[in-house]
Amino acid sequence: MSLDNRPVFTGGCQCGAVRFRIEGALGRASICHCRMCQKAFGAFYAPLVSVEVDRLRWTRREPRRFRSSNHVLRGFCETCGTPLTYEAPDGLALAIGAFDDPSTIAPEVQFGGEAKLAYADHLADLPMRETIEDGAEISYLADIRSLQHPDHDTDPKDPT
Repeated sequence: MSLDNRPVFTGGCQCGAVRFRIEGALGRASICHCRMCQKAFGAFYAPLVSVEVDRLRWTRREPRRFRSSNHVLRGFCETCGTPLTYEAPDGLALAIGAFDDPSTIAPEVQFGGEAKLAYADHLADLPMRETIEDGAEISYLADIRSLQHPDHDTDPKDPT
């Protein structure tokens, strides 16, 4: 929480080159199935949460932007490629997975149903395995060390 009891949310890209901070409540969280979002995220859908622009502060470099349509910019880290923003005339949304704690941001609505992949409804039915369970079959997992930026703000001179 911030000093005036407003919630504080932080996040950034995979490599830590781009970081953000939001003070105050987030807007509506959603997932979008449209084909543009699928391609922008390289995924079945894009999980996004709307944010008031005046509450968003880029604390370490701003994202690079790609114009994906005549109305929309998509922000991403130019170093590691992490998708970060959806910027349209009616507002800005951030990628839920880019938040340091995405577990607190549950989608409330789905958009882009015309492009929804039929199997997306059955993902929860697939068998689930923990990464550690694959260690016996995939030897490099036994000593894997993440080089990702940690899920918290760091000193730019010492990113660990």
